[in-house]
Amino acid sequence: MTDILVVAGLSGAGRSQASADLEDMGWFVVDNLPVVLVDKVVDLTGQAGGEIDKLCLVVGNGRQQQGILGAVDSLRGQGHRVRILFLEASTRELVRRYETTRRRHPLSDGSTGLEGVIERERSTVNEVRAAADLMIDTTGLTVHQLKTRLTELFGPEAPGDTLQVSVVSFGFKHGVPIDVDTVLDVRFLPNPHWDEALRPLTGLDSAVRDHVLGNDAAREFLARTMHLLEFVLPAYVAEGRSYLTVGIGCTGGRHRSVAIAEAIGRALRETGHNPRVSHRDIGL
Repeated sequence: MTDILVVAGLSGAGRSQASADLEDMGWFVVDNLPVVLVDKVVDLTGQAGGEIDKLCLVVGNGRQQQGILGAVDSLRGQGHRVRILFLEASTRELVRRYETTRRRHPLSDGSTGLEGVIERERSTVNEVRAAADLMIDTTGLTVHQLKTRLTELFGPEAPGDTLQVSVVSFGFKHGVPIDVDTVLDVRFLPNPHWDEALRPLTGLDSAVRDHVLGNDAAREFLARTMHLLEFVLPAYVAEGRSYLTVGIGCTGGRHRSVAIAEAIGRALRETGHNPRVSHRDIGL
């Protein structure tokens, strides 16, 4: 059985960068692969005498990704472990990247503006996006941050077949992250922003943490959330899920959501999980 990672997503969202990063981590990478060759490539790597146990297939643009789900189903039917990573970015960010590099979008036909081409590709890959095991929004990520994220997920020290849980805090005023599976809203808790002594701090500071977690409603929320996670995490594993990302949102993403996300991370570690906790908007 081969561990196969299929990298799909929008043109300009980072597939080429991801392929280079994964190759650095020891994956055998085949870039810009036509779907019709997927079975052949997997067969050939299987003949390498066990030398290739981690295979990364980076499929081409949106038009070329059509049919990849059928190929994935076929590979899974053959007993391979197959995961789909989908790389996403906002239309505004993709336009900025193409204008900065002065590259031509691979699906541009000259009759439609760049934004229209991006949206057309987005609709083309919607089915692949919906079926992905994991999605990474690269809109606000530098190449170094993307590599760090990929290393955590697919590097030598990444968990094997266990469910990988991520908890991310964010601010609703900056938009809901598109790469989360579940969103929990903690705006019902008293906001430290209105305390002048706490306003410049964040949920990582003990004063804010004590202010947020010392509230009865916060303690009840955490208890109920952990009961929910204790119920659903084994069910996700039973369904073959490899990743789960929980978003915790408050207004600005600096105080309440940060403190709650950290508390959930600590509670998950106490139950034997190894969650990744991050704070998207803590510096905004």
